[in-house]
Amino acid sequence: MERTYTACLIIIGNEILSGRTQDSNLSFLGDKLNEIGIRMEEARVVPDIPERIMHTVNEVRSSFDYVFTTGGIGPTHDDITSQCVANAFDVPLILHPDAHKAMLSFYGEEQLTEARLRMAHVPQGAKLIENDISIAPGYQIENVFVLAGVPKIMQSMFSKLAPGLVGGKPMISRTLTSHAKEGEIAKDLGDIQEKYPDVDIGSYPFMGRGGTGVRIVMRSTDEDLLMQCEEAVDGVLNNYT
Repeated sequence: MERTYTACLIIIGNEILSGRTQDSNLSFLGDKLNEIGIRMEEARVVPDIPERIMHTVNEVRSSFDYVFTTGGIGPTHDDITSQCVANAFDVPLILHPDAHKAMLSFYGEEQLTEARLRMAHVPQGAKLIENDISIAPGYQIENVFVLAGVPKIMQSMFSKLAPGLVGGKPMISRTLTSHAKEGEIAKDLGDIQEKYPDVDIGSYPFMGRGGTGVRIVMRSTDEDLLMQCEEAVDGVLNNYT
């Protein structure tokens, strides 16, 4: 049986929970991981509270193949992710010599302030993840990958770590659209789902100028099975065109 590789994303920051900042990292990571054959099975948003971050990291790193965190590794007082990750692994937070060297070269001795130097500290034993944009690195410790919260920087970091990730078959999706109402097709969809348990079938109603309707999204790693399921769903929807 094909191995399923799983991932969890921990989005860290009060600004996300307050609504002041809209997260776009989840959709990017979900899409890119799927291309590698890693399924994003869960995402959590946690506040800038050390105990909550530590507890979440320790809980999910034993349940998923990969854990990614975004946010909280900048130079300000509320950037506490690295210390929390170090505490979660019960290791000290250290000044990484390679990170220090890179940031010294980038900023110069006079501009490398104490605040900026904070970004060169990582949990002992962590492996650096390069950052081509603002130099301050992300890092990996065991199966936990700590990334920046700024989307452009996070994407740069991900491009560096992606080649080292191991996955299975990517998830393939098919979408069918109909003017049917969910209540009209619910039973038939349920019957099809029972027949094809290895296909994820989602029903998503919509409203627009063209009227109302529903989009049926089917996802599976098995292309043949997906095609059979799609034909079955299409047969149901054809009754409402």
